Amino acid sequence: MRLRIILMSLAVFALATMAGAQTQIAGTFQCGKPDQQHAIEVGDSPGHVFVISQTKCSWTKPLEIAGIQSKDDVYAGFSEVSGNSSRYQSYGICTMTNGDKAYVRPRGSATIKDGVPVSAEGKWTFVGGTGKLKGLKGKGTFKSTTQPDGGSTVEIEGDYTLPK
Repeated sequence: MRLRIILMSLAVFALATMAGAQTQIAGTFQCGKPDQQHAIEVGDSPGHVFVISQTKCSWTKPLEIAGIQSKDDVYAGFSEVSGNSSRYQSYGICTMTNGDKAYVRPRGSATIKDGVPVSAEGKWTFVGGTGKLKGLKGKGTFKSTTQPDGGSTVEIEGDYTLPK
């Protein structure tokens, strides 16, 4: 019985340690207009379009992960636009100031006016990295607003963990 109590105490301690290893992060980045963008009309109703694009972004309020700051991102993504809304998913590569990379998967929805996204929001997950960020995991939320020049400002928050 005493052994069982000791083992249960160790398990609770291990779970508490793992939960404490999550680190909160928040940041802001600016994206320009897509560098590449291709749209295909579906044809079943007006405004139903599939879009694939690639966009570059720079951090104005960098994230700090394992003592390293984020520098810039490149996102390749797919959107399904229908009328005044869209759903999308993308894959991003965030390059840190030391050259390490974090891999991220954003997914969300956007509001569209006159064919241009006005705002977007969704969730993201870290799915790995290189160098000090190898094994990076994490998740969070984001909100984006479109700027008059066609670019966007994106604010994110969430948490991450790294293997020991």
